[in-house]
Amino acid sequence: MSEQNLITIQNCRIENSRSVVIPELSWKMNEGEVWLVTGANGGGKADLLNALEGSLKIIPNTEGLFSNLYSDSVELVSLERAARLIQEERENDESDYLEGGVDHGRTGRLFIAQGVNPQLKKGGELPDNLNYLDNDPAIKLCGIEKILDRGLKYMSTGEIRRTLLARALVSGKKLLILSDPFAGLDIQSRTILLDFFDSIAKRSGSAHPHIILGMERWHEIPDAITHVLEFTDKKVSFCGARADYEKLLADRTTEKEAQAEKAKQDFTEGFTELTQNPADTKNDKDLEQSAAPQDYLVEMNNVNVGWDGHTVLKDLTWSLKRGEHWLVRGPNGSGKTTFLELITGDNMQVFSNDIKIFGNRRGSGETIWDIKKRLGIVSYRMHVEYRMLGGTSLLAVIVSGFRDSIGLYGAPTDMEIAAAKKWLALGGFAGRESENFGNLSYGEQRAILILRSAVKTPEILILDEPCHGLDEQYRTKILHLMELIGNGGTTTMLHVTHDPSEVLPCEKHILELHPGEEPMYQIIVK
Repeated sequence: MSEQNLITIQNCRIENSRSVVIPELSWKMNEGEVWLVTGANGGGKADLLNALEGSLKIIPNTEGLFSNLYSDSVELVSLERAARLIQEERENDESDYLEGGVDHGRTGRLFIAQGVNPQLKKGGELPDNLNYLDNDPAIKLCGIEKILDRGLKYMSTGEIRRTLLARALVSGKKLLILSDPFAGLDIQSRTILLDFFDSIAKRSGSAHPHIILGMERWHEIPDAITHVLEFTDKKVSFCGARADYEKLLADRTTEKEAQAEKAKQDFTEGFTELTQNPADTKNDKDLEQSAAPQDYLVEMNNVNVGWDGHTVLKDLTWSLKRGEHWLVRGPNGSGKTTFLELITGDNMQVFSNDIKIFGNRRGSGETIWDIKKRLGIVSYRMHVEYRMLGGTSLLAVIVSGFRDSIGLYGAPTDMEIAAAKKWLALGGFAGRESENFGNLSYGEQRAILILRSAVKTPEILILDEPCHGLDEQYRTKILHLMELIGNGGTTTMLHVTHDPSEVLPCEKHILELHPGEEPMYQIIVK
C-alpha cells in the first residue's frame, strides 16, 4: 500500500483571529490510514478539525511544514457547523420585508446544491441535475428525500445533521471530516451512518473520499479506524496505531474508575450545598407563586401542529404532573422538539391549541416571562441564541439563568456573582468566569448552558438532547447532575434523548412519538 502523505503538519501552530490555540503540533496522515481525532472538550480536538476545514489557520513555526493535498476539497460535518448553519439562517431572515411575513430561508435542496455550486442563490433556479436530488444515493442513504424542500430552520436537530452529511457526500469533496457524527441521530440513522463510514473508509482510490472522524466516546468508534490522535490540554497526548491506543485505554481504566468515584462524591456534596443554601435571587412574586403549586404543570388536549401541509403532532393528549419525570423519544423529525417548544412558548401554534401551563391556558393573559421564569431549558435553540450574542462571559451566562434572559442586561448582584461562581466551580469551570462563551468548544458551551438551566431550581427542567457534544467526563457529570435534580423532589424533568445509556432511573414515564402512524404517540409507564 502506498505511503503517500495526504496531510503533513510538522512543527506548526493553530491560530484563530485572536490568538494561538495550539502552539505546537506535528502529525501526518498517509494513504490507507483512517484516523480518529479524540480528546476531552476544549482539549484541542475541535481546533485541529476546524483548522483542516479552513476555519482556523495552520501556520508553520521555525523550520515547520504544512501541506494538505485536499485543502481546497474539504467538507466538515459537526455540531458546531450545524449551529452555525442555523445562525446564518436567522441572520439572513427577511420575514420583515416579505408579504405575509414568512421567509422560509434556504431549503435542504438548495443548501445541498450549494455544496456543489456555491454561487447558487436563494430563490434562483437550480440546474436540472440538482432538481432531481431525490434519487441521489447519498440522499437516500441519509433518509432526507421527504424534507429536501423544507426550510433548514424548520428541520429538527437530527434532520439538519443528516442534511449536512448528505451535502458532504453529494459535494464530491475529497476529504470529509465528521465530528461527533452520531450526536442527535436516532438509532436507525446511527446504524446507517456507521455502515456508511465502514464501507467508505475501507475503500481506496480517487473515486472515494478520505474520512477523518472526531469523537470522544470509544465504544462508538467504527471498526474501520486504524490510527488515533488524542489531545489533552491543547497538546498531543497520543499519536499512533489503534491497537496501541486500546492498550493505553486499558491501562488508564483502573485509575480513572477511582478518580470518577471521588469526583462523583465531591460533585454530590457541592450540589447539595448549593441547593440546600440557594442564592436569594427570587422576588416576592416568585415566592408567592411557588407557595401555591399545581398538581398538573402542563396539560395538552387534542393538540395538532403542522406547517406547509406537513403534520408534526396529531391529536396529542398528554399531561405532566408535578414529580413525574418523563422521557420523550422518537425518530428524527417525529416532533419531539416541537412538543417541547409548545411548553416553552417558542412555537406560536400553542395559542391555537388547548394547552395549559401551570394551570393557565396559553393566551389567557400571561406573558412569556411568566412562563419561562418557572422553567429551566437546555435546547438546540437556546444554544444557537447564545452563540449569536457575541462576547458574553461565562459568569454572565450563569447569572442570566437567575433572570430568565438570553444574555445579561444590568449588573449582577454580589449574591448572584457568588452563586454563579459556585455553580461554575461545580461544573469544572472554576477561575474561568471571565472567559468568553463564544471561545469555548461546543461541548463546553453545552455544559455551561446545562448549569445555567439548573441554577434557580426550576419547577420544570426541559432537556432536549442535553449531552450533545459532551465528552465522557462532562457527560458523566451532567447525567449525575440530572439524577440529583430528579431525586431532589422540587424539579420535574422532561428529557429528550436518542441514547439509551442516558435514560435515568427516575424517568418512569415515557412519551413515544410515532410519525405517520395512528395514533402518532404512545404513553408508557414503567
